[in-house]
Amino acid sequence: MTWTVAAERFDSPDASALRRDYYDEVASRYWQRPATAEEIDDGLDGDGADLLVPPTGQFVVGRYGSKAASCAGLVLTEAAGPGTAELTRVYVRPAFRGTGGGGLLLAAVEEAARAYGVRLLRLDTRNDLVEARGLYTKHGYREVPAFHRRQYAEHWFAKEL
Repeated sequence: MTWTVAAERFDSPDASALRRDYYDEVASRYWQRPATAEEIDDGLDGDGADLLVPPTGQFVVGRYGSKAASCAGLVLTEAAGPGTAELTRVYVRPAFRGTGGGGLLLAAVEEAARAYGVRLLRLDTRNDLVEARGLYTKHGYREVPAFHRRQYAEHWFAKEL
């Protein structure tokens, strides 16, 4: 089987299911218990996903064969300064981890960012998201000083494009 990654609306059925799985995993890990459906709904309500469409961003979905297996988003943020954007909602379903999909997601978002004129892509993550931190480091992101003080952010990364 092979991976394909393409832009897709954040609210398509596959993208919505991936965003839900993403939030379920990050919330469950943080709370160290399974997140409830209500908690997942609350987390997704007003989560800023509406920025993941042109001209403020993009959302990509990765498919392994025909199965929606991963996603990632790009948000162009004026507050970050010109030429800077944020990578967000990077997620690979557990059954598909270790098959190369994470690197393809990052490459697709980086390509989209370059098309927008982005020169610096940055992100934040948490201590418990060890796989994510490893993925970012493997693909050229370096840990940088904190560039904001949002809740849940414990590590900050950036990559010059």
